[in-house]
Amino acid sequence: MRKLTFFSVLVVLFLAACNEEAGAAEPEKNTEKDTEVVEKETKEKVTVEDEETVEDFEIFPLTGERTDEGTNGRILSVMVNNHPKARPQSGLSQADVVYEVLAEGQITRFLALFHSDIPDTIGPVRSARPYYFQIADGYDAVYTYHGASTAINHKVANSGIDYLDGALYDNNGWLFDRSTDRIAPHNSYLLTEGLAKAMERKSYETTKEVEALPFADSENSAGTPVDEVSISYGAHTNVSFTYDQEGGHFLRSSDGEPTMDRSNDERVSVENVWIIEADHRIIDNAGRRDIDLTSGGNGFLLQDGKMKEVQWKNVEGRLLPFKNNEPLAFTPGQTWVNIIPGNAVVENE
Repeated sequence: MRKLTFFSVLVVLFLAACNEEAGAAEPEKNTEKDTEVVEKETKEKVTVEDEETVEDFEIFPLTGERTDEGTNGRILSVMVNNHPKARPQSGLSQADVVYEVLAEGQITRFLALFHSDIPDTIGPVRSARPYYFQIADGYDAVYTYHGASTAINHKVANSGIDYLDGALYDNNGWLFDRSTDRIAPHNSYLLTEGLAKAMERKSYETTKEVEALPFADSENSAGTPVDEVSISYGAHTNVSFTYDQEGGHFLRSSDGEPTMDRSNDERVSVENVWIIEADHRIIDNAGRRDIDLTSGGNGFLLQDGKMKEVQWKNVEGRLLPFKNNEPLAFTPGQTWVNIIPGNAVVENE
């Protein structure tokens, strides 16, 4: 440092002497100011480049996760069979959101929403119910099911929702296929490769702007620590979620057996478990139900290894969590929603 400074002084004295002899001394440059300008321009350039880099990423609206792919594809919603003879199902591990609701008796049925990841095969696919397509409508999703009563088919058609009924494509080989190792009605599968063809024939839009669910930027520390939560719909239907501390997600089980995906042999796991208590009412001799999805009520939100008592509200067709009338956010990742009647039992073990 000393040597560098001494050399600089000699250079300055030499240049000054030359300028005096020439009679035309140049004005001294403000090196500090020039340095500040360069630093400022460099910072601005870095900031602009950082912003451009961030803009290269989009956020999947149903998972809150980053992607470099487009996010304006249609949401696909599929009625998935949950009868014991239909397990293990195919495609559930790739669903962004799954709604589990009672159909008849104590058997639940799933409405699985796919957007960030569309599996090749989904199913077995089962029949429609009004409260399921009401949920699908809140996401402007293509509602996919296999068969229904004449009355419910009319309700689906008159609802204005885009839909695909497997009964019209039964085992046609390109949209629905029946497996030979199971018996009906537990063997009808949706082949997603045929979706574009089917939607084109029905003049459905294949892209849409999807409104995002609320997601938190950081881990939520509020709530009671939880290892396992069980939900009993009745004596023969029990669902449980075990928190995996290392993976940071909840592992689902059904009637004591791990919920596996038949298509990839993966355990079904989610970052959010959203339990909603709603009024259930039997409306016919077959045990079909009407479920109040508009009035709001109590619920439990499980995320980041914690469980908290909250409330739910229907916000433009979506059932969202609130605490003291303030909206709550989900943890980025997949979500499983259990809609339960008032007599169901929820236990934190």
